[in-house]
Amino acid sequence: MDKQPSASKSRTQKSKKRSRDDNQNPGGAKHENLQVKIQLFQDQPNKIPPLVAYFPSGYNPQTQQRQDEEEPNNQNNSPKVPKVKVYRNMAQRKGNRLQVVVSPGGSNVDFVGSSFTGEAAAAQVCRYSLGVLDKEAGTLKIIPIATNKIFRLEPRVRTAETANEEASNSTKSELTANRMDKLGELTALYGTKRERKKRKDAINLKKEVDSESQKSLDKKIEEVAFDKEALANTSSLIARNIPPHDVSATTPLEAYPLDKIILKGDWDFLGDIYKLWQGGEKVETNAYPHFVCNRIRKLDAIEDETQKWKLLCILSYITHLMKFRDQFSMGHVKSGKKHIIPSIIHHRFLNLFTDPGSKILASEKINLFISYVLVLALHVDGFRTDPSDIAQDLRISKVDLRQHFLNLGCKLVHQNSILYATLPVPLNFPSQNIRRKRRQ
Repeated sequence: MDKQPSASKSRTQKSKKRSRDDNQNPGGAKHENLQVKIQLFQDQPNKIPPLVAYFPSGYNPQTQQRQDEEEPNNQNNSPKVPKVKVYRNMAQRKGNRLQVVVSPGGSNVDFVGSSFTGEAAAAQVCRYSLGVLDKEAGTLKIIPIATNKIFRLEPRVRTAETANEEASNSTKSELTANRMDKLGELTALYGTKRERKKRKDAINLKKEVDSESQKSLDKKIEEVAFDKEALANTSSLIARNIPPHDVSATTPLEAYPLDKIILKGDWDFLGDIYKLWQGGEKVETNAYPHFVCNRIRKLDAIEDETQKWKLLCILSYITHLMKFRDQFSMGHVKSGKKHIIPSIIHHRFLNLFTDPGSKILASEKINLFISYVLVLALHVDGFRTDPSDIAQDLRISKVDLRQHFLNLGCKLVHQNSILYATLPVPLNFPSQNIRRKRRQ
């Protein structure tokens, strides 16, 4: 009686392992490496690109077609193939507005989705493309999808009232969009300084990639080389909670690119410390972190004015990071409450370091936050920094801060009884196994 549960337990474990292996490698298929030529296709005004859609209701056209083929009463053996219709607004300024209607055969229900209402009307900061792999020709074709939107096809009962309702909703959305455009123009002409600033921030958030940046991106995609070792280590890099980086970089500046941390639209809102410094005002520790105050004293050694402006902008970004953390800290609410963070930067901090609806920072978000601060500190100090004052600002011990530096790929060296953190390249991260052994 005692041995029977253990035997059934072992059989259960084996069956779980077998099912897990089957899911990871269905059908016993072997992975194969292919060398392909990447071909990029641009939008053509006289043609509609491929449309990508999904059915949130769970309807599957292929499954329905198979069931129709297998029905014994279907004497003609003709499956009811769904009909797909695409409607396009032919107005000159609204030619990118599309509506997709999928009508299953033998049903009075249509699945309707559009590129300008519902889920598609939300703010979108990414771009979608469709890849078609031809193994025989050895090509991978990357094609942009229609309106850069993924259509959400919702079920609609096919009646005259539904058609009228869809038309009225479409008209209302167009009128609302026109009204918002006119209000924006009025705000730009006659609005207050605060309202104009809010409008500018909203435009920056919704701004799409310009044509020059897109050309540069297309060129980089053509020259892309797949690094298998980097792909294999992706999961371990994500677990470290570190900022965007390049493992194969040959210089510290390229290892943690500054333009991936402080985005192009952020620099216009980081001139507060530079204005104080130009006006001869003191930057004191009661309003700014110790690290920032100590680095401002070293500006006299820099002759290039552009370099001074860039350095002070980075220090301003570090200040906003520290005050943002204080706003979520129970014991240091006052120090962060009075500080004003530009809305475009505050919005990015919320996306990076907080969970939706949470009033505190989770432990993994705090580690990511510390990594961002340390990388910016390395940029300020020329990738050779004394972590004593930054440890004071982060309110953690120097011993704990060392592990964060090592997690970034840094090397710790002693010189004249002072510990410095440096960044050798290419980046070499500590393995997860070594870290576990040290904890044990």
